Amino acid sequence: MMRWSAVALMTAMLTAGAVSAEKITVKGSDTMVILAQRWAEEYMKRNKDVVIQVTGGGTGTGISALINGTTDICNASRPMKDSERLKIQEKHGSRGVEIRVALDGIAIYLNEKNPVKELTLAQIKDIYTGKATNWKQVGGQDRKIILYSRENNSGTYVYFKDEVLMGEDFVAKAQNMPGTAAVVNAVSKDEGGIGYGGSAYGKGIKEIAVRKDADSPAYAPTMDNVRGGKYPISRFLYMYVVKRPEGALKTYVDWILGDEGQKLVTDVGYFPIR
Repeated sequence: MMRWSAVALMTAMLTAGAVSAEKITVKGSDTMVILAQRWAEEYMKRNKDVVIQVTGGGTGTGISALINGTTDICNASRPMKDSERLKIQEKHGSRGVEIRVALDGIAIYLNEKNPVKELTLAQIKDIYTGKATNWKQVGGQDRKIILYSRENNSGTYVYFKDEVLMGEDFVAKAQNMPGTAAVVNAVSKDEGGIGYGGSAYGKGIKEIAVRKDADSPAYAPTMDNVRGGKYPISRFLYMYVVKRPEGALKTYVDWILGDEGQKLVTDVGYFPIR
């Protein structure tokens, strides 16, 4: 809540004191909200003539806003689909510009009291497709597994379904949460709970190691493992814009990709792209 208040307060102050300020709107991925807010806060401290407004809502919501022309930047935790690019082209005459801004390891969250320390991708798939319903089936205690997931407009949901569930549907009993913070909060209070989401949110829960298969080593979602390609559920985080950035937008994107912006990636808990 403090981050939201800080951004809102700074935006109001800048708007009141600088009518001619450049305004940049950012919308999309909930996974990226804490990072996008941090970027905005720090950049506005250094550039008093720029107002940056950040909101979440999910990757799908951000892409829709970009297509409709109601945001300058779409934050996305998955690559844009060809069908979405086609809609941008039909509306704006451009297929959009993809900008990789950070790396993330999708962490598997367990309650701190759960003794399970690692899972294979196959075991995670079995859990989320309903084939494994008790922790004893995957090396844990005799306790019912309670599943927490994301809503289907989430880029993390789509990525997890495509890359971990291999396109299969989530079991119906998985509880869809409105954001990663909500998943973490639920798992932190539920000894039988399991969730997934960005590595930057892993506070008050346990992030376990993941094996690609039963014969592979288990790796935790650390910077070295993610950047080295060892952690098996890794992805880029993206910004999308309609066309090649110019003016204040280009300056902001360049700053994000530079030393200061990429240091904040690390500070928040994600991993820099260089």
